[in-house]
Amino acid sequence: MLAVGASHDPTILAIRDRDGTLPCAHGDGGHNARGGIGHGTGRCRRLRCARNIHSAAPWERVDEEVRQLYEAWKSKHPPWLLRGNDDDDLLRLEVFCDNLRYIDAHNAEADLGLHGFRLGLTPFADLTLEEFRGRVLGFQQSRRNDTTADDATDGRSTRFDLNSAGEPQPVPAAVDWRKRAAPSPASGTKAHAVRGCWAFSAVAAMEGINKIVTGKLVELSEQELIDCDHKSHGCSGGRMDYAFQWVISNGGIDTEADYPFTGRDGTCDANKIKKKVVSISSYKRVLPANNEKALQAAVAHQPVSVAIEAGGRSFQHYKSGVFDGVCGTKLDHGVTAVGYGSENGKDYWIVKNSWGTRWGEAGYIRMRRNVAAPTGKCGIAMDTYYPVKNRPRAYRTAQSALELEMVLA
Repeated sequence: MLAVGASHDPTILAIRDRDGTLPCAHGDGGHNARGGIGHGTGRCRRLRCARNIHSAAPWERVDEEVRQLYEAWKSKHPPWLLRGNDDDDLLRLEVFCDNLRYIDAHNAEADLGLHGFRLGLTPFADLTLEEFRGRVLGFQQSRRNDTTADDATDGRSTRFDLNSAGEPQPVPAAVDWRKRAAPSPASGTKAHAVRGCWAFSAVAAMEGINKIVTGKLVELSEQELIDCDHKSHGCSGGRMDYAFQWVISNGGIDTEADYPFTGRDGTCDANKIKKKVVSISSYKRVLPANNEKALQAAVAHQPVSVAIEAGGRSFQHYKSGVFDGVCGTKLDHGVTAVGYGSENGKDYWIVKNSWGTRWGEAGYIRMRRNVAAPTGKCGIAMDTYYPVKNRPRAYRTAQSALELEMVLA
């Protein structure tokens, strides 16, 4: 029997033996071809699992129930990109147990009102924090001697926090562009392990503005940017403004259906880059930087590409609620702000991520808004860009107002 400490979430377990460690699972030296935890003879490793979860009430479970939890999690999260098939399954279980301990302790504190968000078994539940950072974070924070000005594509800049009279810009209390399918929903099928977050962020912003202007949702190709935008580094990292520059220079971007995502660096397809299905006119930076009011005004008009620091453990395992966890401003991840709102007196951003629908709130995270730091939570207001698509004459101000009204929460 195992002594198990758990939060009120019945699927989250922190596993302990009588002395605070997981009982050994015996196998043929440990590795079992990811088929499970072996039961043969041979020496095994002592797995350090959950210890001293004071807030959780322990009860007894047989060890097989714990193994079934891990096996059930593995069945939902194929290892083909996140974990090599040669990984020692016992080592993965040890990491899994340590993450469960962290998740359970956090959720027990959330039950006491100490946190406004909860953690869960995300696709990264058997990765250490360093493995997680190395495999999925890919925003390139500093520009590489780039002489292109932020707004050189159209020669103008816009302050979103002020109107033409220099007064604070009025904005709706809440906006959610998902209600207008701008951009496309978070994907549950695309791989989430590559460091191509910058391409996903840029594509979401372009899908959004294209839907707003034309009324048509066209799912665009992240893979085309990964393969063809050589100013960025593909699955090794890049920038959303570089992606916008590439699309402008190319005259457009192909669809996801024609140039599908592969999850790895590839050779730019010379024929498919000629299929310029969706184009943008220019791109701009949200000004002033480090100003959440300016970012709010921009997001009220359209989805915006933003960069954040997402390398923390609570971000790795985020499941639901308004994220107010510990994070800094070392920007390492590209995402897309697709709205904002408030809940129980807490203002938040609605952010589309690229880690699949099994992470967060079906692929999204709500992050605390209007914090004390001018950079915003996790640096969300520091490095922000949006694509511009000129409207046909038929659209104009009246149509813009109508579209904005329809996305208000």
